[in-house]
Amino acid sequence: MTTRVTLVSPSFDDALHAVRFPADEALTPAGLRRARAARPAAAALPAGRALTSPSARCEETAAALGLRAVPDPGAAGCAMGRWRGLALEDVLAAEPEGVAAWLADPDSAAHGGEPLTRFLGRVTDWLTGLAAEGGRVVAVVEPDVVRAAVVCALGAPPSSFWRVDVPPLTVTALSGRDGRWNVRVAGDLGQRAEGSGQGSGQGTREPGQAAGDLAQDLRESGQRTQDPGQAAGNLGQGPSQGPSQGPSQATPPQAP
Repeated sequence: MTTRVTLVSPSFDDALHAVRFPADEALTPAGLRRARAARPAAAALPAGRALTSPSARCEETAAALGLRAVPDPGAAGCAMGRWRGLALEDVLAAEPEGVAAWLADPDSAAHGGEPLTRFLGRVTDWLTGLAAEGGRVVAVVEPDVVRAAVVCALGAPPSSFWRVDVPPLTVTALSGRDGRWNVRVAGDLGQRAEGSGQGSGQGTREPGQAAGDLAQDLRESGQRTQDPGQAAGNLGQGPSQGPSQGPSQATPPQAP
């Protein structure tokens, strides 16, 4: 029996604009409008039931999309400990060695929260549970949950987590059978609603993706724990305009 899981990332909130670790912020007015505009596109998503991460921005996005979604604790975002609610640049300034350890070691819990390996294992268990139940599921989940699901589905190493970019209202479809998953990026609900690339979320990044860019800067410069704040100076410039190298971008966008 094939299980189909369609993951939708939440719309815009203040944490995305500020490149800040989320602290359960609600959607911005613009984010709420964009999610509501995407409701007709969301109605075409294949679903037998709907779930959501237990966070304000995910639950509000699901409601705006017209989904009667049930919060699922298994789909919660990674617990970021004392960094919760802080801007990445501020954390870099206060704890440069901690950020460097977090980026370099997937077992690190420098923030006092959930190590990446434990988070990836939790998301793997969540997907396994969905596969056991079968059917079609639409889940509005945190961007880091989408990234973790892609890494787990592909059997990629934990370091791949930093290479997956998940803009707001991105649709990622997983289909699984006998413990194996296929991944398909199905596009941007906001762009489907607008009929153009405008308002696609460029200039906003979750802290994990910005940190992934930072980790790449450190790798390319041969640094591991030295001067991570130097690369952080570019965080406010928005995402790269070049093609992403993340594994979730391996196939052309198409409807699930």
